[in-house]
Amino acid sequence: MKLFFTACALSFFIITNVLAEKADRNKPIHLEADRATVDDVNRKESTRISTFIGNVILTQGTLRIKADKLIMKEDIDGFRHAIATGNLVTFRQKRDGLNEYVEGWSERAEYDSKADKIELFRRARLKRGEDEVNGDYISYEMSNEFFKVIGNDNRNIESAPNKRVHITIQPKNKSE
Repeated sequence: MKLFFTACALSFFIITNVLAEKADRNKPIHLEADRATVDDVNRKESTRISTFIGNVILTQGTLRIKADKLIMKEDIDGFRHAIATGNLVTFRQKRDGLNEYVEGWSERAEYDSKADKIELFRRARLKRGEDEVNGDYISYEMSNEFFKVIGNDNRNIESAPNKRVHITIQPKNKSE
């Protein structure tokens, strides 16, 4: 029943089929931090692991992730998987063809460049225009703007005040 409600609510939230900025995938990744370590010599199975600590900013085109700490793994094909932690991790990316951004906040975020997806964990919040979703976990597929939002059933963990998914959908102008 909970899954059905979430699916119904998300179908209302995902009204348009506008994609995240497509050109971002083909742009270089720029990283800034107070400190960085790169393990290139001891690459395991052709994976490079880099750790960035302190005021970390990852930028790729219009995609921007800010965190206190970011660990990035890069495979032999150049695909990257980043785990960002902080109080709070933020991300922002322009929507393709619109002057509008998707923004997110959480305690931990995982960015997967191969899947073109970001996952937000703990106190997760995602905003697109004036519409907004909140939950303990949000998965956002950037290529097709598909959202999955889960509340927290575990009452022992502090998360959203009542552990449920919250979605706010603003009315659209009739002229649109």
